[in-house]
Amino acid sequence: MDQHHLTADRFGSMAERYLTSSVHASGADLKRLTALAHASRAASALDMGCGAGHASFALARAGTERIVAYDLSPRMLDVVTQEATVRGHAAHLTTRAGPAEQLPFADASFDLVVTRYSAHHWLDVRRALSEAARVLKPGGMVVVIDVVAPESPLLDTVLQTVEILRDASHVRDYRESEWRAMLIAADFSPPAADHWKLPMEFRSWIARIGTPARRVAALEAVFAELAQEARDYFKVAADCSFVIDAAWFEATKR
Repeated sequence: MDQHHLTADRFGSMAERYLTSSVHASGADLKRLTALAHASRAASALDMGCGAGHASFALARAGTERIVAYDLSPRMLDVVTQEATVRGHAAHLTTRAGPAEQLPFADASFDLVVTRYSAHHWLDVRRALSEAARVLKPGGMVVVIDVVAPESPLLDTVLQTVEILRDASHVRDYRESEWRAMLIAADFSPPAADHWKLPMEFRSWIARIGTPARRVAALEAVFAELAQEARDYFKVAADCSFVIDAAWFEATKR
């Protein structure tokens, strides 16, 4: 499969797990997203790479009038549609399938564009950010929430290694310096950023995406042989649970 089909296939088969995943369904960033949408009075919002729809639901709680949940996986979008009905958001939330690099929306269509824990699967983040800028109204805002790689080459390599062993559709967790450069190049203002640590319980982490046994064995071998600097930074536990960096980037279209 090519990258887009691989991503859609991997996540489509596990869609319900991402709806109930504590990593994806909870977090202070979702409350912050609701508060931001409410304060900015955004009437329209696009959730790029929406997954099971948690960012979309956070926007709906703010009273955003029109929300488009956009994802490669039709099965993920089915889950979003069903859950939106359950939560009472169906009147304001629609879904659309497609890649982040080619948005099927007119210029200046949205007040707010959000992506949460999705961009590390995109084939071309730079092109996707340019598309986000295109569909935003002048002065509109983009919010990127994602895992970020450490600036250290050693720690960056370790993170990308365990990510792609766990999930073959992984592309890259970008460093903060890379995100800043890519957002500015896409005609956004220099972004404000906040960071936090995200605990990853190993067994639920691999179960969520259905990592095959041979890859689980490879992951366990990698964790067992990490340099001490990496073990300390990622706080690797005896059961291979660990901690990674997440960040919120917020910028406006110039």
